Amino acid sequence: MTVTTEGPLPRRTYDVTVVGAGVVGCAVARELARRPRLRVALVEAHDDVGQGTSKANTAILHTGFDATPATLEARLVREGHRRLTAFAAESGIPVERVGALLVAWDEEQLAALPRLAEKAQRNAYLDARRLSAGELYAREPRLGPGALGALHVPGESVVCPWTTTLAYATQAVRAGVDLHLATAVEEASRDGDDHLLTTTRGTLRTRYLVNAAGLHADTLDRRLGHRDFTVTPRRGQLLVYDKLARPLVRHILLPVPTALGKGVLIAPTVHGNVLLGPTAEDLDDKRATHSTAEGLAMLRDQGRRVLPALLDEEITAVYAGLRAATGQDDYRITAHPGQAYITVGGIRSTGLTASLAIAAHVAGLLADSGLDLGPVREPEPVALPNLGADCPRPHQRPELVAADPEYAVLVCHCERVSRGEIRDALAGTIPARTREGLRRRTRAGAGRCQGFYCGAAVRDLLERGPGGGGRP
Repeated sequence: MTVTTEGPLPRRTYDVTVVGAGVVGCAVARELARRPRLRVALVEAHDDVGQGTSKANTAILHTGFDATPATLEARLVREGHRRLTAFAAESGIPVERVGALLVAWDEEQLAALPRLAEKAQRNAYLDARRLSAGELYAREPRLGPGALGALHVPGESVVCPWTTTLAYATQAVRAGVDLHLATAVEEASRDGDDHLLTTTRGTLRTRYLVNAAGLHADTLDRRLGHRDFTVTPRRGQLLVYDKLARPLVRHILLPVPTALGKGVLIAPTVHGNVLLGPTAEDLDDKRATHSTAEGLAMLRDQGRRVLPALLDEEITAVYAGLRAATGQDDYRITAHPGQAYITVGGIRSTGLTASLAIAAHVAGLLADSGLDLGPVREPEPVALPNLGADCPRPHQRPELVAADPEYAVLVCHCERVSRGEIRDALAGTIPARTREGLRRRTRAGAGRCQGFYCGAAVRDLLERGPGGGGRP
């Protein structure tokens, strides 16, 4: 198993290199790891996987009911939903099937519901049905006044995006993929039949190249001579409400969608919180992940109409993420066989759901471009800690505590995270190296006090590392 964060890159030629270790890039690496003959690298500019768009989304496992019919996105989301649902069940990824309600607040929105139901059928989703106002309020009694009806989509679920990305990457690395973190690609060129990537850690040579660079996919595309699309960073700000707010909402509450996206939603999370957001702000700066007073005020105004009681609850956290908007109604996945190069761009908020299907599609494009994938050997299953609110934590499992008392010593009381869990995250296949990395792997510091109580203890454990003697 190879995970590197510093020093020169290995002097070898890879068969395939995937640029970008977000949820899609990690899924592609995992798919290629099923072909043991291939020597595969996954490179990432940040110091951890899932550090870009993948860590700051709405964490919904979509059915694809409202995708544009007959598009690549529609097919891959539908297939990805099936694949990820199965993968999550075996890998410890929490999923909660809560269903969604598209709520109509005026006559125009109410008139749009039959069209949305018809679109769902065209996308092979047959379970959507209209609800009257009475049926809607029976399902969501805390809903604000004035709703006229809804479209019920029972298959929509919420999922943990951090565990998903980490599970893909972990399985890939254990199966032989080299993961090079803190490795930003600065230039790309051709040397005979190979690609030469100039990175912040030296030169990497590879026969085939997959561009899954997210917000920067258009930049890498241009370095290889293509101008097929431009990524506009679309900022989504979100509010996270305390777990005491969770009983207020039973479904994902969606507005009738517009051209900018699904709009501001209210959704439960698998961790027991409630999300309100996101905004949809097209920007020029691909680093603008800060929140704004105006954006948060807008979210509260919209949330007040949909679920008034939510505004009386405590806000646990605020975050913002950037989505890779391209102005197109479909993913920008393109093979360039003459260059042995695949672009995986314009992957919008549905990319989490579609990730495994995108990966299989990319593998097919590589094969069509001349790469001999070789025989399939399924990698060993992974079983990561289930961080879902409905899953018992280690300190609640007598057999774990009896085998290792460290699981009984709570460090983060808000999220019930034990010292044993933090130790495991520091010693994992892809170990946590920062407090944010620990938070995504264990939820330490993600609770009501946001690390006020446990911050010093978490920092001390991080500095001592898994063996107590230093950083991993």
